[in-house]
Amino acid sequence: MGHKLLVVEDDEATAAYIAKGMSEEGFTVDRADNGRDGLFLASDGSYDAIVLDRMLPGMDGMGVLGALRAAKIETPVIILSALGTPDDRVEGLTSGAHDYLVKPFAFAELLARVRLLLRKAGASDGAITRLACGDLEMDLLSRRVKRGGRAIDLQPREFRLLEYFLRHPDQVITRTMLLEGVWDYHFDPGTNVIDVHVSRLRKKLDDGGAPMLQTIRGAGYRLSPAA
Repeated sequence: MGHKLLVVEDDEATAAYIAKGMSEEGFTVDRADNGRDGLFLASDGSYDAIVLDRMLPGMDGMGVLGALRAAKIETPVIILSALGTPDDRVEGLTSGAHDYLVKPFAFAELLARVRLLLRKAGASDGAITRLACGDLEMDLLSRRVKRGGRAIDLQPREFRLLEYFLRHPDQVITRTMLLEGVWDYHFDPGTNVIDVHVSRLRKKLDDGGAPMLQTIRGAGYRLSPAA
């Protein structure tokens, strides 16, 4: 059975183009031409991926994305937008999108990006359901994080960031690795988005306990068991 894809796009020609191409590639495609209908369809969490226009009537794409992430629905989302500055991309990706594609786009590139997201999602569905480092534990199924029995409430991006560190314990993780592995960037946006998120995550992890997330000057970061 093919993957299930939701396309939320108000331009009829663009939506039909995407739906036709994806259907020919074996996807089951549903469509919505406004943000509210798109959110309604996406809210059941049944889609394998969502292609989301940023400028939509009723509710814009950022509003749809924010509502999904607030509801803990982590369906992979690719934002489509004519807004393509580095700041626009940063805003979309830090709000919970997995990828950002600027219009006009080639269908072959969109297809390749959707398939990449599906491969990544499939890899996370393997046998490993728990990650740990010292007294820090993450349950990938319930999306719960604890340290020493204390529950830690993380935002979606913070969860992905910590998951990346937990999959590479005691290793120096560079900014480039985080940009590609957590933000799906393949370029440096020239912002402090990583520093901000690492700082927030560090405060939540430590909260009076021994520090675990270290900054390695000139190299990156490392998550190690507390001494």
